[in-house]
Amino acid sequence: MSGTSGAQTPTPRTSPPVIAVDAMGGDNAPGEIVSGAVTAVREFGLRVLLVGRRTEIAAILAEEGALREVPVVHAEDSIAMDEGALASWRRPRSSAAVACRLIRRGDADALVSAGSTGGIVATSTVRLRTRSGILRPALAVTLPTLPTPTILVDAGANADAKPEMLVQFAHLGCAYAQTAFGVPNPRVGVLTIGSEPGKGNKLVRRTVELLSEGSEMDFRGNIEGHDLLTGKVDVVVTDGHTGNVALKTVEGTARFTLKTLKESITSSPLAKAGAVFQRRALRGLHARFDSETYGGAALLGLNGTVVIAHGDSHPSGIAHACRLAHDLAGGDLGDRIRRRVPQRSPHWLHRRGQEEP
Repeated sequence: MSGTSGAQTPTPRTSPPVIAVDAMGGDNAPGEIVSGAVTAVREFGLRVLLVGRRTEIAAILAEEGALREVPVVHAEDSIAMDEGALASWRRPRSSAAVACRLIRRGDADALVSAGSTGGIVATSTVRLRTRSGILRPALAVTLPTLPTPTILVDAGANADAKPEMLVQFAHLGCAYAQTAFGVPNPRVGVLTIGSEPGKGNKLVRRTVELLSEGSEMDFRGNIEGHDLLTGKVDVVVTDGHTGNVALKTVEGTARFTLKTLKESITSSPLAKAGAVFQRRALRGLHARFDSETYGGAALLGLNGTVVIAHGDSHPSGIAHACRLAHDLAGGDLGDRIRRRVPQRSPHWLHRRGQEEP
């Protein structure tokens, strides 16, 4: 969906950003979502409001002793976890749709939801619209590399993409790395089946060609799957299909590794005794690979900040998602994107038309 010139950009705020949390989205909604919002207010000092069925939310806030701390905006409907892109049309009064309306009116600056990824991507794209010049929004996730995380984009918003879209994803990822992690000049690589030039399908080869043509970024060429966690680049660019498969593979491998490690250190009394002395290091390792530590995926390229938390998020994950949304909405991400992507239809649309790669 290309940018619409009539889309309104929210008025810049001088006060701290307000985070609208979709209280009805996620496997653990609304209970743990509301608890996470309360945690974000109390531990991180964020400005948060909850969107969803007022009666249910108020009862949970009362249990938390937080009725006066977190405002509630009523929304009578919600997007189910098994709903996809059509939810944006079927559920115009959903909690996610109402949150987007708050952003467009300037009453909120960001949306956090643990709801259906397809439903939230579609709803926020339809209601917030893409920034001028942006062809499609893209999901950016962080991979736990050191010293700074690696950004993987797109991680699932666009199963089918054109080379020119991937070039824009690279710029979006660079803006994200600069804003969220202070990387001054992010290194960019394209995910494919071989590091040698010319490797990959037509989409990859054309993307590499475009990124190599005087691109205003530190482009490092092709990278392979085994490079994802090495910190070889700061931004990994791919289409949403490949990116989502890669992300789920990394997540599955991390869970398997942590489970195997836990079994090993509890396999005998001697192993348990040794684990006591490594308790701090083991906790740090677990936190590094825990998806809740990073908050969620940022949907980049819209007229508003959207963070999609993991569907199984607990209060800690929601609180960290709120903090990520706060940092992005309160930073200069939008300005960086505007400087990187022209505020008009790209020239290649007129030259090359809408050809598939």
